[in-house]
Amino acid sequence: MARKISSLLTESDINPNVYVQNIETPFGPWIIGASDLGIRWIKIVDTYHVIDKPNQNTRQAATELAQYFLGELRQFSVKTDLEGYTEFSVRVWQALTEIPYGKTISYAQMANILGDPKCIRAAATANGRNPIPIIVPCHRVIGSDGSLTGFALGLDVKKHLLSLENPQKYVDHQMTLGF
Repeated sequence: MARKISSLLTESDINPNVYVQNIETPFGPWIIGASDLGIRWIKIVDTYHVIDKPNQNTRQAATELAQYFLGELRQFSVKTDLEGYTEFSVRVWQALTEIPYGKTISYAQMANILGDPKCIRAAATANGRNPIPIIVPCHRVIGSDGSLTGFALGLDVKKHLLSLENPQKYVDHQMTLGF
C-alpha cells in the first residue's frame, strides 16, 4: 500500500529568501526551510534536491531534531515563522505546541481547547496543513477512538514518533491521553 505524503519538497518551496538545510533522519533525507525570523517548513526530500544554504534557525532546528530523534529533547526552542498563514491556523499550531511530550489529544479535544467544539473539521484541516511537523507537534493529535489519523510525513512516521515519545502506550496500540 502506498503511503500518502503531502510534505514532499518541490521546486516551488525554494526561493532566494529561504534558507535551507538538508538533514538525515531515521526516515530518510528531509530539508528544513527558514527565514531570518524562524523555521518556515520541514519537507521530505524525494526527487528534488537543493544545496544547503543554512542560517542560525536551520542549524538550531537540525540540532534539536537530531536530539529529539535520539530521545534527548522533549521541548523545541527553535523559533518559527508562520507569517502569511491564517489567524485560525496559527492559533491551532500554537495550541499544538502546548500538548506535552508523550501525550495525545483528539481532534474533538483540540476544538474544545480552541473554545469552539463546532470547529473540529477546521481544526483538523489546519492540523493537517501544519508546515513544521514535529517542532509543531501535530502528530500528537489522533482520532477520538485512538486511531492514527492522517499525517503529512506518513502514518508510519507518526506511529514511530508516538512510540518514541511514549513507548509504553504506543508500541502495539494507541490510547488517547488527555493533558
